[in-house]
Amino acid sequence: MKLRVNHKQLQFLSREETSGNFQKEGTLRVGRQERGLTERFCRLRGNLLFILNKQGGKLEEVLLLERCEVMKLPGDDTRLAVSFDSGDPPVFLQSSISSECASWLVVLTNANTDSLKRRIIHLHTLINTHTTSQKQHTHVASHCAEVGTSLGDVGAAGEAESAAKVSPQHLRVCVVAAAARVQLQVRVIDTHTHSVRNHCCCRMKEASDGVFVTSVCFRGDYPLYHHSRIKVTVYHEEERSFLGFTSFSIRDLLKSKEPHISLSLRTMDAVNEVGEVKVSCLQMEGESEHQTPPEHKCPELCDSLHGSVHDKENSPMMRAVLCAQVCKVYRFQTEDKRWLLVREHMSETPLSFSLPKQLLSTLIHEHTSRVQEVKNLGDLSPHWDGLRHDVINHCNHLIGCYQETLSELDKLSASSCFKSSSSKSDIHLQFVPTNLHCQRMEVTGPDSTGVWYEVITFGAPADHHQAFKHGGLKRLLSKHAQSRYSSISYSEDESSRARELLSSVAQLQPLVFGLAEELLSVSLEQNFARLQQVLDGLIQQTKLFVHALKDELVKSALLAIHNQCAENYNSSHVHSNGLLCDNMLANQEGETSSGQQDPGRQDAEYDEEEWDRAWANVAKSLNCIIVMSDRLQGREERPQDLTPSEQQEATGDSNSQNTAFSSSSSATSWQEQLLPLVVTLRDCVREAVCKARAAMTFVVLQGAVAFSVAQGPTQIVHRRHAVFSQGLSAVVCGFMLKLYGGLEDPEFLQQLLSVGVLVQFESLLSTYGDEVGMLEDMEVAVADLSSVAFTILEAKTEQLDDLLPTLSGAWGSFVVVVPLPQETFRSLPQEVKEGRLIQVHPALFNIGINQQQSLAERFGDSSLQERVNQQSCERLRVYCQTLRERLPHMAGIQSLSDLLSSLNRCVETKKRKNVEVLWIAATVCRQVNGVRLTSCKSAKDRTAMSVTLEQCVLLRERHTLSQQHFSTALDCMRRDGCRMENVQKNVGNRKFAFSGVQLLTFPKLYRPPDGSFG
Repeated sequence: MKLRVNHKQLQFLSREETSGNFQKEGTLRVGRQERGLTERFCRLRGNLLFILNKQGGKLEEVLLLERCEVMKLPGDDTRLAVSFDSGDPPVFLQSSISSECASWLVVLTNANTDSLKRRIIHLHTLINTHTTSQKQHTHVASHCAEVGTSLGDVGAAGEAESAAKVSPQHLRVCVVAAAARVQLQVRVIDTHTHSVRNHCCCRMKEASDGVFVTSVCFRGDYPLYHHSRIKVTVYHEEERSFLGFTSFSIRDLLKSKEPHISLSLRTMDAVNEVGEVKVSCLQMEGESEHQTPPEHKCPELCDSLHGSVHDKENSPMMRAVLCAQVCKVYRFQTEDKRWLLVREHMSETPLSFSLPKQLLSTLIHEHTSRVQEVKNLGDLSPHWDGLRHDVINHCNHLIGCYQETLSELDKLSASSCFKSSSSKSDIHLQFVPTNLHCQRMEVTGPDSTGVWYEVITFGAPADHHQAFKHGGLKRLLSKHAQSRYSSISYSEDESSRARELLSSVAQLQPLVFGLAEELLSVSLEQNFARLQQVLDGLIQQTKLFVHALKDELVKSALLAIHNQCAENYNSSHVHSNGLLCDNMLANQEGETSSGQQDPGRQDAEYDEEEWDRAWANVAKSLNCIIVMSDRLQGREERPQDLTPSEQQEATGDSNSQNTAFSSSSSATSWQEQLLPLVVTLRDCVREAVCKARAAMTFVVLQGAVAFSVAQGPTQIVHRRHAVFSQGLSAVVCGFMLKLYGGLEDPEFLQQLLSVGVLVQFESLLSTYGDEVGMLEDMEVAVADLSSVAFTILEAKTEQLDDLLPTLSGAWGSFVVVVPLPQETFRSLPQEVKEGRLIQVHPALFNIGINQQQSLAERFGDSSLQERVNQQSCERLRVYCQTLRERLPHMAGIQSLSDLLSSLNRCVETKKRKNVEVLWIAATVCRQVNGVRLTSCKSAKDRTAMSVTLEQCVLLRERHTLSQQHFSTALDCMRRDGCRMENVQKNVGNRKFAFSGVQLLTFPKLYRPPDGSFG
């Protein structure tokens, strides 16, 4: 509430010298968003909450605690929310401990006049109850004396009745007011505990001119009692301005003999009447043995309700994945004339932004490390230095782009969870999925409760900023398949071994050279003990040196260098630094791979034993020094420390050397006899180091090229990362919801560990125009997701930030870590708690349904769609086959064969707009506990048709929805359901973007009802 105030007066009221007048003061974290709270010092005086930047500091804000509600956030004992009837943004408060939070809750709740009025009413009730009980005391006491019943028993029974829940309740609310469109907010006040719960907020349906109707549902486990009061607040929908409010007691509603109770809708000052509110009870079948009076029945088959979310849905786990939920509740009739209660939920997810930001940070770090890695290779030959320059330029360009994108994402509000379809071409939102939502349906029937079905909806992962003039990723990558960089792919493990070997050689070579020099110096002293000590050190370091070089990776890399030189002989190209290089001199030392061959003999056969001789020569030269040292010391040859094979190879050479030396040290000095042997050792070590360094530099450089330049131009790599990011966010959201729903199912958890999780993408893109490029982008994104794995660990705390998934690893081997609360994690099987990886198995099925697909089928080409569906059908078959082999007793596993056969026939059938492919693929996915995702261009119109159809088909096939009411239910969900809210939030109006002519080309079941499009 905005008031005209004197700032100096407020400053005076907030000062410490007036602290005796404060009801409470202390440090709290304060903010207008649920995340990103800032530490502030707060003081409560009367109904004013003073917020200072620090104790004794500057006054930043004053909250007037009137016409507001203070409540504790579900699932968090340290957070409070202050919401205002005026429609101003709520204020979130967080204390350090739960006891302090409870203390603030009490004082803030009692600070406003509404709370004072409720307490006065409560005291009146107690006084009246006490007076009545006093009047009846004499009669009751005498009666109890005869039958042995005490007055205390009567009181206890009364309390039990008052505390008994009256839920479930289904209320019909009718508002009569002069407004174009209205929204309804419902709060529940517990007059005993003085607590307030936000129940729901929904748009009301206009039944006639100035009359608006909706229904409010309270589940069976909702804390609703006779003493509860319902506060109804009505707003103008367009400007979200306050219209009026009223309240009523549940006890009065249930005791009313009239079909409904009538209440006055009053202004904020509770003086003027601005309308009327009528509330009546609806009764669902099975809630009472008696039939509902005709006047209390809803006249419509599909009554559009608006219900609250189950307490479990408000758990920290769910709030970490879902936000900004919209809920619609319906009643549908089954074949046996009974009723289904269907709740349709649509939620945004914080993962829309959190995962892309993590991916960008990981890619920046990965490319930065790659740049540093190739810079550390030291001086290189011109050709290899040109390759290094290409890698550095490529990586630096991507690093700059990604840092700019990450910086722009960080500027967005911490509560941002949604990218609208109108922003899909925004350059700074390329990594964010378009219109990502989780669509869920909960079905409660006469014989079942709380059956959930989920599907993730998002715009097809595609790079709309770069557009599709030259096609999508699949086409672009195929054009660059024969890249000028004919790099050899080395695994990350091999690149790591190469870096370790380079590091080892760089450390050991100076040690060997230093000990060899020291051996010559000590020989001048002719000190046997000192000479032996230095010789032992030389033997140890040389042995380590030879062991490091005996790696098959070096040998294979030298062969690869030779082969690449032969392939590229007499070829050349210009590097990014402008240097024109001849590829025949590809060796690091400016020579061919053999080291001594003539450059013109590139076609000569490579000697594979050359490298073995190189490190063996080191061993032989060391053995000569050992033999000479023993002769100088007047001893016979001793057993060597070298391996038997090394001794055998060194024997012949050492014997020939022995004949050249004098048998006594008196003829010449020790140093003169050791010097040529040491020089030989150093030459052999230097030769081996040159070859090993060239080979390992080749491995490191080729690995860097393979993961950067060889992937294509930076625009293609950027595009690939962006579409992967969009798909990753959607898959992680779907997996976490699937995991949360199956935590108590050991068979499902065993399936995840044994086979992995199936992720089935349903696409409705056409194969005509720009949507061909979108489908090509999506195909590559889905394929790249097969390299992703999940693992589960225990969360540090139950704070929202600690329950968000985190991304680790590198491109091609990402691991998504899903944290679970401590209590939930400890109840999991040991195999899951050990952190085993859960593999992702993606499959993409596409069937175009719009008018563009009609053009493609008649005049264009739909081979892309056919190929994608055939490949995915095979992937699905392989997954199901593996599942049958590893979990043969899994429920429903036997029916998969028939479904897969039907799917294969549909894929092979040349039928236009064969949407049966999508239906069967979805059925198989649900049968094997897979994650379902549905996409079109922006997940707004065609996706809405698909999702609502799937929901109604599930109701018909699994919950016996009456066939004659199937179309009515479908139209109801499309006209008034969550997907219409999705259209509203994307484009600002409540119409699907179809024309009547376009819909003539759609399959019949994908056409919206009249009046819902245009």
